[in-house]
Amino acid sequence: MNSATVFEKSRPGRGTSFISGHATPVCADLSPKALRSAPPRLPELTEGEVVRHYTNLSRNNWGVDVGFYPLGSCTMKYNPRLAEQIASWPEFSAAHPLRPVRAAQGFLRIMYETERILSRLCGMARFTLQPAAGAQGELCGMLIIRKHHATRRDRRNTVIVPDSAHGTNPATAALAGFKVVTCPSSDEGLVDIGALKKLVNDDLAGIMLTNPNTLGLFERDIREICYIVHNAGGLVYYDGANFNALVGRFRPGDMGFDVVHLNLHKTFGTPHGGGGPGSGPVGVVEKLEPHLPVPLITKGPEEFELEEHRPLSIGRLNAFAGNALVIVKAYIYMRLLGTAGLREVSGNSVLAANYLKQRLSEVYTPSHPGRCMHEFVLSAERHKNEAGVRAVDIAKRLIDLGFHPPTMYFPLTVPEALMIEPTETENLETLDAFVDALLQIDREARESPEMLHNAPHETPVGRLDEVEAAKNLNVRWQAEPSANTSHSQDASKRKDGQ
Repeated sequence: MNSATVFEKSRPGRGTSFISGHATPVCADLSPKALRSAPPRLPELTEGEVVRHYTNLSRNNWGVDVGFYPLGSCTMKYNPRLAEQIASWPEFSAAHPLRPVRAAQGFLRIMYETERILSRLCGMARFTLQPAAGAQGELCGMLIIRKHHATRRDRRNTVIVPDSAHGTNPATAALAGFKVVTCPSSDEGLVDIGALKKLVNDDLAGIMLTNPNTLGLFERDIREICYIVHNAGGLVYYDGANFNALVGRFRPGDMGFDVVHLNLHKTFGTPHGGGGPGSGPVGVVEKLEPHLPVPLITKGPEEFELEEHRPLSIGRLNAFAGNALVIVKAYIYMRLLGTAGLREVSGNSVLAANYLKQRLSEVYTPSHPGRCMHEFVLSAERHKNEAGVRAVDIAKRLIDLGFHPPTMYFPLTVPEALMIEPTETENLETLDAFVDALLQIDREARESPEMLHNAPHETPVGRLDEVEAAKNLNVRWQAEPSANTSHSQDASKRKDGQ
């Protein structure tokens, strides 16, 4: 496939014949100061060329609509089209965020009911739907914890984070003004209870936990962990990135968590990553409810209202009430499945992960033996030691074989980590094909490791220098000024390294 940029395809004087050159300019009424002194330097192509260029580019994208996406920790599940269709109705998509509350009753009802459903699923007293992503949900939760201690005039400034946690956890705690202390994992991959007991003190504000943890293991001692932290005066925060393994089965509030953040774009079937905006609702137990951000949606005697005045609130996180269309999609997903369906989601996701782990454990080393939850971590350390093949080589070769690579080199506690999450939406044939691909790569590592070092081979561009790209980020293309007097681009010359 031709990987040239749209500027490189440009030719002077080329354009479309569908638009008359004698039409009245739309800028006719603008003052001369507002007009350009020269035409913009845009590529010159026919309409057909433009359409084909961007259509072909779109074919290089990967997503859940294209194929299997086993990106560990990210829960890249298929998104039901019915929810997408309903959210695109003009009654939703054309709703202006500044419309009067009385004219937004349908929207407010959906958001109010979504909050109540999430509260029941998590065992929380109340939720806010304001956070626009998981990371902002984390920040919201930690600001609530900080506000709680400040209201009590308790100067606690330390947050404990396990060594296997998502990187956003320590970053969020630090951004919220806390000192971060790392708790090591036990040999079983769980929180080391003995180490935790030594870390708690009078400065402890709380602990941030993911359960199941990032290794895909359920924290069996969660009740004891919560007791230790609560007994020291701290609060327990739940990172809901892995809630897909528990939804409909375990409630974080029943385990002892005080603050819960969820990802609607992970657990509840709304598009993730480049597929659309996120949503990171945060739930709290009753004693923390006064600190939730404003506005909160309340149900009045005649209509739904926005509660703006809460003296102990952490304030606003967004200009409005949250990513409303994402919430609509999650609401439809939850109502379609119901309690029994959501319980089936978690069961199938755990079953799929254990099936893959069992089959792949024959040639790849699991980070920890035994059953996992919705995801698991394999190590390619043996392949590195025996054949010089690293996790990145395996991941790049998977692209040639028609699969998106799993998460690599995370968590940092596992050498040459490959973190795999199949979710509940993949059938048995897809899972078996993924296993066959990884078994083939294992054979290739022994027979022709150099082929893996140079993978991928079937993509428009080959192996990129990702370290160099990260160190010298350059995402802007520029051409040398054209000698042609028209506004075309002479795109035959490109800046070095671009």
